[in-house]
Amino acid sequence: MKVTFYEERNFQGRSYDCTGDSGDFSSYVSHCHSCRVHSGCWMMYDHPNYMGNQYFFRRGEYSDCMSMFGMSSCIRSCRMISMHRGSYRMRIYERENFMGQMYEMMDDCDNLMDRYHMSHCQSCHVMDGHWLMYEQPHYRGKMSYFRPGEYRNFSNMDGMRFMSMRRIMDSWY
Repeated sequence: MKVTFYEERNFQGRSYDCTGDSGDFSSYVSHCHSCRVHSGCWMMYDHPNYMGNQYFFRRGEYSDCMSMFGMSSCIRSCRMISMHRGSYRMRIYERENFMGQMYEMMDDCDNLMDRYHMSHCQSCHVMDGHWLMYEQPHYRGKMSYFRPGEYRNFSNMDGMRFMSMRRIMDSWY
C-alpha cells in the first residue's frame, strides 16, 4: 500500500511517499493539499496523531483535498486500512457501555432509524471487518473509522452520533 502526499494542489511542491501509518508527516512536507493513492485504502486526519476530522481515501488522484472534501485544514496524519477478506460483523448499542437495544449487523445500513428504529448508537463492538460510520443517514456528514475492537463510549468522539454505517470492502482497494 502506498500514498504520495504533495505540499501543493495539483501534485506540486515537495512530496512524501508513505507506505504505512504516519502520526505526523510534517517533517517530510510542511503541509499537504493533494495526494495520489497508488494502492489501498487510507484514513486521513487533519491533525497529527490521528486526531481531528477523518477522511476516507481509496485508490485514485486527489488534486485538491481541501475543496474535494470540504476540509478546513490540510492532511497531517494517515492510517492505512488493511484489506479484510471474509465476513463482516458488528454489534451496535443504543447506549454507552453496550447498554440498551443491541443489533448485530453484517451488512451496510444507510439509515439506522429506518432499519432498527434507533435514533442513534452510543457504543459498538466490531468483531469482523473494517467499517465507516457516518453522522447522517445515507453515508453523509462526518465519518469515523472502526476496526475490530470494543468502543464503549462515543461521547469522547466530539459527541458524534452515528446514523449510517458501511463496510470497507475489498473491491474498494
